[in-house]
Amino acid sequence: MIAFDAASFDYGQGPVLQDLSMVLEPGGFYFLTGPSGSGKTTFLKLCYLELRITSGQQTFFGDDVSHLNRDEAARLRRRIGIVPQTSRFLDHLTVRDNVSLPLDVTGRRTPQHLQNVEDLISWVGLVHRADASPQELSGGEMQRAALARAVILSPEIVIADEPTGNVDQEMGGHLLALLVELNRMGRTVLVATHDLDLIRRAKAEVPARVLRLAHGRIVQAGADL
Repeated sequence: MIAFDAASFDYGQGPVLQDLSMVLEPGGFYFLTGPSGSGKTTFLKLCYLELRITSGQQTFFGDDVSHLNRDEAARLRRRIGIVPQTSRFLDHLTVRDNVSLPLDVTGRRTPQHLQNVEDLISWVGLVHRADASPQELSGGEMQRAALARAVILSPEIVIADEPTGNVDQEMGGHLLALLVELNRMGRTVLVATHDLDLIRRAKAEVPARVLRLAHGRIVQAGADL
């Protein structure tokens, strides 16, 4: 699905990530861990093509992505749902309109898709907040709205950057349950986190793999913590 072969990345001041050789398999559930500054967010951006590797090879659904132009990369990104570390919403739009915004951008605002918006808002437990503005939401509500927006285009991969970093344990458990449900529906899920308890809870539900980043390399990948 997403594969790296001897891939590296740098911002022009030495490698941030190097010797990446790994595959994110269809239907897998992955946790990416590592200390602050280890390159977790950079790795996620490589996975959803916001950044490009500077050496080696990266393939996306079997295709080499090194020569994609901006429009081609944008089309591929529609196959990925992204939950950023800091949710970005348009304050003048309601939660419902923010969730449906990708439909407008891609020209998919049909009655069926609009019904999907209502279904997703219900799925993440925000029916009572659908007409609220983003400023009125709590941190946990913002993350649930971000997850709904991330999957509105039915992506094959969901990537979340520290989705539980700013919420309490109970809300973190609810967000995890939503991600596990997506995985059981066949989506590949990749979550960057420093929360080992979150990983343990997930591994009780799904066969999640743990990827560790240290010194610019994935130093261990497997089923154990």
